[in-house]
Amino acid sequence: MRRIVYSQQQIAARVRELGDEIAKTYPDGDLLVLGLLKGSFIFLSDLVRDIRRPLQIDFLVAASYGDATVSSGTVKLVYDPETELGGKHILLVEDIVDTGRTLNRLMDLLQARKPRSLEICALLHKHVAAELRYPTRFVGFDAPNEFLVGYGLDHAENFRHLPYIASLQ
Repeated sequence: MRRIVYSQQQIAARVRELGDEIAKTYPDGDLLVLGLLKGSFIFLSDLVRDIRRPLQIDFLVAASYGDATVSSGTVKLVYDPETELGGKHILLVEDIVDTGRTLNRLMDLLQARKPRSLEICALLHKHVAAELRYPTRFVGFDAPNEFLVGYGLDHAENFRHLPYIASLQ
């Protein structure tokens, strides 16, 4: 690792702010927080504890990287949520917005299930996703265009356990 990009303390403070913002955005109705695994699991677990309102949690699993450091462009849905999505506020939680290919595919799939609303919450956004057709409503940090690991983000399944986010480049 070359450097720490976001410390454990910076992440915790920003996650609390996001939780407050999300709770205010959704004062009523059924809220389903849908985590995109594996990368979002640590962020999602901290985030839902800071969203001070009733909610449900489920997960999606999509694969697009393998052991590369650049998205392959092919998105494979490995696990589809079992929870009914129709009529609910859906908040799709992602670790990092990079190419946007995975999010486009997932948002299309989720829109077809007729949620009351559908928004994206990402811990990190690189702002390089020229192909992304959906806005990211909630963003933790604007991230540098580097390969980042830690706090759930990995490289070939390593580094997820780090309590901070670091650059491999």
